[in-house]
Amino acid sequence: MAKRLSDKQKEQLTEAFINGKNINDLVEEFNSTKLTISRYLKKNLGGETYQSLIEKSKTSKVLSVNQEKSSSIENENLLDNKFVKTNITYKEVDNSNVIEEDSEFVLNDFVEVAPLDYEIDNITQKDLSSISILDADFPKVVFMIVDNKIELQTKLLNDYPAWQFLSKEELVRNTIEIFYDLRIAKRFCTKEQKVIKVPNTDVFRIVAPLLISRGISRIVTSDKLIAL
Repeated sequence: MAKRLSDKQKEQLTEAFINGKNINDLVEEFNSTKLTISRYLKKNLGGETYQSLIEKSKTSKVLSVNQEKSSSIENENLLDNKFVKTNITYKEVDNSNVIEEDSEFVLNDFVEVAPLDYEIDNITQKDLSSISILDADFPKVVFMIVDNKIELQTKLLNDYPAWQFLSKEELVRNTIEIFYDLRIAKRFCTKEQKVIKVPNTDVFRIVAPLLISRGISRIVTSDKLIAL
């Protein structure tokens, strides 16, 4: 029987979901029902943020499935090649005239493996690429975390689990993070920090040269990586 979640478990549940865990994994980990977890996440994160994270999880799952299929096809091809080489070696010892027949049989039975769906791969790569700040569609209001002296809190891109697939050159870039939801921003705020409201997101385009001069070249959101 599913247990009622404690406040601490609810915090852990929300953080795990934000970091990429899907609903089915959370159901098993927290011994709760899918309906209960979905309702709580929608209520706590807001419908828009919840749906955005769901779509992001689906994209990651498609990428993982495609990688598994590709690995499986490569393994099958290796086994087939090994079988053909072993078979031909055996025939060479037994009867040299049989080699040609066996080789012709292998060629005639060759089956071409269809490539992975191009459209799916293309969409996945597009979703995972950074976009220019000139093309970014910011909401009217966002939130940021600063220290008590109102200094920007920067992090390396490597500190974000969702972007670990990027190259080493990308992962050492300095970033700032913006939040679409005040509650989520407060959840990541420590006692030595505070959350500030940015009422006009055009300011990011205006101060982009200044940020770059300070070594900051990316803005991280819940679903996008924005290049300055």
